[in-house]
Amino acid sequence: MLPPLPEHARFSSKSESALTARLPAWPGARPRCILAGAAFALSLAAALPVPAFAAQTHALVVGVDQYPNDVSLDGAVRDAEDVSRAMSAAGFTVRKFTNAEARKDDIRKAWIDMVAAAAAGDTIIFTYAGHGAQMPELVAGDEADGLDEFLQLPGFDRNRYAETSNEIIVDNEMNAWFGEAESKGVHVLFVSDSCFSGGMSRSVTGKSRLAPAVTVKLAPPSQEALAGANLKEIDFKQVTVLAASLESQPTPEVIIDGEPRGALSWSFARAVEGSADRDGNGVITRIELEDYIFSNVKNRSEALQVPNFMPQVARSESEVVVTLTRGIPVAANTTDTTTDTGSTATVTQKTIKPAKDLGWTGSIALQIDGTADRPKNADGAGTPYRWDVASGVFYTPNGDVAAENVGADRIQAVVDKYVLLDFLKALASQNPGSVSLTPVKDIYAAGNRLRFDAPPGRYPNMLVFNLANTGEVQFLDMQVAGTASAQFKLTDVEVVKPFGADHLITIWTAEPVDAIGAVLADKAVTSETLLKALLTRLDGKEASVAIQPLYTRETL
Repeated sequence: MLPPLPEHARFSSKSESALTARLPAWPGARPRCILAGAAFALSLAAALPVPAFAAQTHALVVGVDQYPNDVSLDGAVRDAEDVSRAMSAAGFTVRKFTNAEARKDDIRKAWIDMVAAAAAGDTIIFTYAGHGAQMPELVAGDEADGLDEFLQLPGFDRNRYAETSNEIIVDNEMNAWFGEAESKGVHVLFVSDSCFSGGMSRSVTGKSRLAPAVTVKLAPPSQEALAGANLKEIDFKQVTVLAASLESQPTPEVIIDGEPRGALSWSFARAVEGSADRDGNGVITRIELEDYIFSNVKNRSEALQVPNFMPQVARSESEVVVTLTRGIPVAANTTDTTTDTGSTATVTQKTIKPAKDLGWTGSIALQIDGTADRPKNADGAGTPYRWDVASGVFYTPNGDVAAENVGADRIQAVVDKYVLLDFLKALASQNPGSVSLTPVKDIYAAGNRLRFDAPPGRYPNMLVFNLANTGEVQFLDMQVAGTASAQFKLTDVEVVKPFGADHLITIWTAEPVDAIGAVLADKAVTSETLLKALLTRLDGKEASVAIQPLYTRETL
């Protein structure tokens, strides 16, 4: 974990220190997978025009848990239902296919109907949650890695390809579909919560949305699978692809609010509910969606995933990818704040819900293996954390090692940490901030050296602290309005024991933070005490929260 900073480093406008950190250990989660990287050639040349308020959004939602011929999943249908509800509430026309309903011919017809109904300037959003896989390229020389990617529908059986080949959707086919929409001037946003490659250095107790690769050369399942290969040379100007993870990563199913979910689908649903619409004008730009998705996928996957946008850079600062509630702007308030330079800046304030309205219960579910008294606030519902009394290891619901050497004297502090962390994740889901830890890894070994950066935020006040794997709260910095706010940095931090999961927290807000800072400055501060201060001062208030998970173990 991180040792306390010297008193003069706190409340400083510039906080930089080379410290030896006692930081934590990493293990598990569940992977899905598809269609990142070379699957689509997207142009960076043209900016999407801002859609007129009359423009309509059509949505095609697919989610598959039940695979009769492969490993079934647990959270993909939940993802589809959640995304569908959010998009229906936003005024979109939605067609949804789950499990056995997800037949390729029906999905294809729904797409054709949507393109036919759409006018220039409209948007089609296609979301998929389920297995992805790879196969030898259908057209020689078409793929740099020699592999085509495909979405695997429940009717596909790789042992009976000739009879079931119509139940996959190959990347080439999707290129052809997207080309149909673009030829009409219709924008496309494809959100793929699946994967097709990658490995995980942390232990996995859940499921991956990655189906086994097809290893033999197969016949093309359709003419589109051949024709779409040529479209890769076309510069799509109105297509954006959002994949759950980079090519080198798996897409795990993780536990969110006690249930297996895809972190990308969960985050996208919250984005469409309006949380990504930072300025409250009724549209979500590509930049707003990026900022929201990157932060919340990291929070909800415990840094197991890095989403992948294509094109990688927004076509313009004003490029719009989602129009909410048929273009009706959402209510927002504005307030003037003082910036770092002393000038006045306008900050938009959306309606912020208290954490309990977002599903936070003030408790976690805990399974105790062995004989021990149950700590308070450990009687929640859903997939539980697990405490092995004999070994002292405390596991997250995903199967990660969160803490070691946890005895009866420490279990309450660890439970309180995760109750507080859930509260902070609820706050972050409405207004996430961005911080960085370099180098980027799933898990760090003893002796690794790291750098943590928290930039100045949109608000004049900032708090930085660490929730250590032991349950200890470590105060790192506070910057208040009127001081020369600056980037907070920890440089050359060394990983040492005890190992487990630390979480570096940064909060930016226009609310007064002196009272919270006073709580943090107390060397005896606990997660329980800090939670009470945050509930009193920031719950339901405008605050941006960034959470940087840090998992360590002695050796990899």
